[in-house]
Amino acid sequence: MANHKSSIKRIRSNAAKRLRNRYQAKTTRNAIKRLRSTTSKADAAPLLTKVISMLDRLAKKNVIHKNKASNNKSKLTKFVNALS
Repeated sequence: MANHKSSIKRIRSNAAKRLRNRYQAKTTRNAIKRLRSTTSKADAAPLLTKVISMLDRLAKKNVIHKNKASNNKSKLTKFVNALS
């Protein structure tokens, strides 16, 4: 166990940040799955904008890599554009 006061505080804050990051990443993954399961373009278009902003936020905070966010956005946009 850590002995310094600052390291004990750091452990606490890291645990809180880890939980927040996991929650946001899981929520984004669920939103992506929901978007992939849509069948009409009218339903998918508003979902796409929300998912893209979620991915950008995760990439900005370094929860996921920026290239992973970019690849996901590209594939999802292609998917939505292919819907009729």
